[in-house]
Amino acid sequence: MTHGSESPPPSPLRKLGVLGVLVWVSMIGVDFFLHAGILASLYAQPSPFLLPPQAAFALIPLGYLSFIPFAVILLWLAVALRLMGARPGFIFGLKLGALIWGAVALGLASVSTASPALLLGWFAGQTLEMGIGGAIAGEGLQRDSLRPLVLGVVLLLLASLILTILLQSLGLAPAARVLSLSVDPSGSAAQQSIGGAARAARPAGYLGSARY
Repeated sequence: MTHGSESPPPSPLRKLGVLGVLVWVSMIGVDFFLHAGILASLYAQPSPFLLPPQAAFALIPLGYLSFIPFAVILLWLAVALRLMGARPGFIFGLKLGALIWGAVALGLASVSTASPALLLGWFAGQTLEMGIGGAIAGEGLQRDSLRPLVLGVVLLLLASLILTILLQSLGLAPAARVLSLSVDPSGSAAQQSIGGAARAARPAGYLGSARY
């Protein structure tokens, strides 16, 4: 018997690929809100541990690419452990994030000049991002179609942008106008965005040296 009206089921490999991208993008959205908004004041003070704003700003893409291995690890373990649903995925992501970033923060505290506040901010922020990524992974694994999840991640990204701008507009986070000024030989001033430079200045996916 043929079923001409039935569409073939989606390829599991293709579904995992799309879900991996969604996990990655969701982590970027949360990261932007945290480090350009709530935690942006951590980057307002000069630190010998952080790159100069101009150099950090140029390396933002590298920083976001560093989230890809974390998204892969989350999805890989979620599949292996059969984590179905947003809540189990979120709890698992929080636990994994706390273990990874707790170890990284302790390691940096022992060999770097990073301040305790900076390390605590990274630990809390990256742990939450892993939790959100885990929630997306768990929710996607239990769904036959990822279209509602795609919409949800897009809305998360937009909400992150809007809330960050709102925090800066209300003075609850350093405004995006200027992080620092550098004067070139001709006397002109170069401005850096606190949103971009703050995100770029902290490590995500480094071990040993701050890459952005």
